[in-house]
Amino acid sequence: MGSGKTTVGHLLATKLGYGFVDMDTYMEEKLFKSVHQIFVEFGEKKFRLIEQHCLHEIADFDHVIISTGGGTPCFFDNMKYINDHGISVYLKLPAEVLTKRLEESHANKRPLLSERKGEELLMFIKEGLSIREPFYSQANFSVTGEIESAVSKIFELINMNK
Repeated sequence: MGSGKTTVGHLLATKLGYGFVDMDTYMEEKLFKSVHQIFVEFGEKKFRLIEQHCLHEIADFDHVIISTGGGTPCFFDNMKYINDHGISVYLKLPAEVLTKRLEESHANKRPLLSERKGEELLMFIKEGLSIREPFYSQANFSVTGEIESAVSKIFELINMNK
């Protein structure tokens, strides 16, 4: 959360002339429910199965940039699947930067963050990153920096790997 996946994805898709799919939006439109509603109604296990199914559907699209949910790479064989079906990029930012971005954004709309602020939010993000880092580090590429520089770096990496 807060890494800029959707923003970077949109900008990169435009620059490449590709389509763009945000997995959360895809699931919401498919099930006519918000991601939060899907999670609450079906539970995490079923949510992750739905997420995996959607990932497999989207991976069949041609010339598309996909913004996955932050947990997507961490379940089942999703990270391997992503790598086997495209080029994966980890937008790697320090927990402090993510915390600042989330505090300045609409973090209160995110169920996991609604009650967390300041040091508590920072600790929550650090804990989440420590759990997810082993999965994220399996990405083909890791990119740091602000949005515009990340888009440029990813664009170069994709063009070098065509």
